[in-house]
Amino acid sequence: MQANIDVAYIAGLAKIDLTEQETERFTADLNQILSYVNQLEQWDIEGVEAMTHPLPTCDALRADCPGESLDRQAALANAPAQEDGQFRVPKVVESAH
Repeated sequence: MQANIDVAYIAGLAKIDLTEQETERFTADLNQILSYVNQLEQWDIEGVEAMTHPLPTCDALRADCPGESLDRQAALANAPAQEDGQFRVPKVVESAH
């Protein structure tokens, strides 16, 4: 089954300029990927348990338990700027207007 992928349209959404040769190449590549996915869909997976990783893993993270924390004064002691008991940081979000 061959899917009709509009690579030029997708590139436009992503604001990527593609040459005609690149568009043709990516169209062929994506059609090949979808063809492979179609092959995978034909496998009988009845009774196969879902997994998050192909190999067994153990939980290497520590338990999420509350512990000792710094008091406000200690946390702000080396802050380059503070105001009203809080860290003061430069604005990083620009207005949409």
